[in-house]
Amino acid sequence: MKLLQLWAFIFQLFFETCKELRYLPRQIGRCFEQCCIMGYQTLPIVGILSIFMGGILALQTGYSLSKLPGAQSFLGSIVGLSMCRELGPLMTAFLLTGRVGSAITAELGSMSVYKEVDALRTMNLSPVRLLVMPRVVGGLLMMPFLTIFSTVLGWLGGWIVTQSVNFISINGAIYWRSLKQYVDVESINDGLLKAEIFALVITLISSAMGLQTKGGPREIGTSVTRTLVQSMIAILMLDYFVTKVLL
Repeated sequence: MKLLQLWAFIFQLFFETCKELRYLPRQIGRCFEQCCIMGYQTLPIVGILSIFMGGILALQTGYSLSKLPGAQSFLGSIVGLSMCRELGPLMTAFLLTGRVGSAITAELGSMSVYKEVDALRTMNLSPVRLLVMPRVVGGLLMMPFLTIFSTVLGWLGGWIVTQSVNFISINGAIYWRSLKQYVDVESINDGLLKAEIFALVITLISSAMGLQTKGGPREIGTSVTRTLVQSMIAILMLDYFVTKVLL
């Protein structure tokens, strides 16, 4: 029952956020502030993990393909498509949940616990307009850049592995030629579409959890934990259905 109430509130928050978009020009400063915060918190860890993710993918795939003569020439296409269609958006969404989603819930949760949200309502100011909408818009603006950054560094990590591991017997030119041959604009757009859906879900769940926090400081930690769990479950479920639609 609580889960249904939560998702009903999330959908309600989504429609209220859409209504508040007419005030976006007045809130553009807050939106850019959220973009800077999200980029600062997420960009370094996304870069580090993406390089290693691409390297691990190339290492495991290269080892498997080494048993098939000539199959390693397709390593670039495997790493390229995997990063831009699946691993780039998915890993970026998980990192955004851990770094940004938890921070949103903690911030809004503390404001709810200490009655700051109620004070906004008392002054006839919309909490959705001031607190939720800038974070949703900021997430939607930053997620494509983070995803492209993750994807490119994943490709680079795969290339580094092909040049440094003995049992992968291809040179860099073959790796990049295979990648460019099979990775097209449609594949990149599919990954970016997933990323935007994930960003919307993460910011809405995080904001909803924060605004629904009641009680004392202990409840803030509980809300953050619930945000992480609900967001990751929603991301994986949406990833399956969106992938099925796009294929």
